[in-house]
Amino acid sequence: MKLTKDLIRRWSVLALILTCASALTAQVAEQANQGYKTKEGRANVAKVLSAPDRDQKQKPKELVEAMSLKPGMVVADIGTGVGYMLPFLSEAVGVSGRVLAEDIFPDFLDKARGTTAEHKLSNVTFVQGTDTDPRLPENGVDVALALESYHHWDYPAKMLAALHSQLKPSGRLIVVDYFKRPNAMPGGNAVQHIRLDEDDVIKEIEANHFRLVSQHEHLPASQYIATFERN
Repeated sequence: MKLTKDLIRRWSVLALILTCASALTAQVAEQANQGYKTKEGRANVAKVLSAPDRDQKQKPKELVEAMSLKPGMVVADIGTGVGYMLPFLSEAVGVSGRVLAEDIFPDFLDKARGTTAEHKLSNVTFVQGTDTDPRLPENGVDVALALESYHHWDYPAKMLAALHSQLKPSGRLIVVDYFKRPNAMPGGNAVQHIRLDEDDVIKEIEANHFRLVSQHEHLPASQYIATFERN
């Protein structure tokens, strides 16, 4: 069969569309997630997440202050890990508020439950999400925090679509993550580990029906805070 130029062009366009569609659904955080694939790997990560000197490095009180949380709010900790932020978030929203501790790994959630028990937190609910949906209540979240977790999202467009419907109309998404720059992370592997630098993260999130309302450096030359609202 003789192929016409028009038919060849149509096939080329179709192939391009299929390639783009595949890219949109592909796992994009392969490098960042290498250490999370096994229980042993996650146990090693947990040691870093619960290191005794993390408060000094992470500045959690300053972070919570920047989040402008109020008593009675519902705040979600996306990718809670060992539950490092739960005591700080719990105190900020008070007994009338609620903290949703979300993670996709049951072993991390078990460690987060231990953190909750240790600190006697009574306003924390645990949620096992997936890599495409944190499974939070529809229109039920005032603030969603992604602390050092956004760069682990394999399907950011799907996660952002889910969060868009789970945040209240006035809800906010707060991303705190590392710059994609040499020495931004301990060990100096941020360029390999982090998928996108701050400006490209903002572009990606804004392309998925959010708008940037503020951004500033959190840890000098290491981490930034970007706050978004729903479009």
